[in-house]
Amino acid sequence: MIIRPATAADLPAIDQVFRTSFCDTFAHLYDPADLAAFLDRFTADAWRAEFDDPAHAFQVGEMDGAVVGYAKIGPSKLPHVDPEGLIELRQLYLLKAAHGTGLAHGLMNWALDEAKLRGAKRMALSVFGENWRAQAFYERFGFEDRGPVTFMVGSHADEDRVWEAQL
Repeated sequence: MIIRPATAADLPAIDQVFRTSFCDTFAHLYDPADLAAFLDRFTADAWRAEFDDPAHAFQVGEMDGAVVGYAKIGPSKLPHVDPEGLIELRQLYLLKAAHGTGLAHGLMNWALDEAKLRGAKRMALSVFGENWRAQAFYERFGFEDRGPVTFMVGSHADEDRVWEAQL
């Protein structure tokens, strides 16, 4: 297992990890049209724009030379959360083959360390309200549930939970 900074050449693999992981975990919850509308927002240009923006940072995890997970931090887009001193864990996704390998812990530790290096005092994230596994994971890193937020998948509104930790 290798954890390293992402490069522009990793963006197609990051996109594939995102789509595969999201669909493996959540696709059954959505009408196919809503899922397609949500995934359509993640274009090559959109990935590249975030990657090129110094306010964002990406880290990837590899297994046998293939990207199997990644984390992305950046400015918070969460409503009702004080942005002062805050950075958001925008995404942390792994392929099923990487579950239980320690990769998620490694990527989370990178995200927390990188946030501190950038001067953040707090980190926030949102997680699906019924994703108990992810919530337990974040709780082990000191995150606390701060309440609901709406997350749109196409025209479908989910109740996510905002979690926050002091750094």
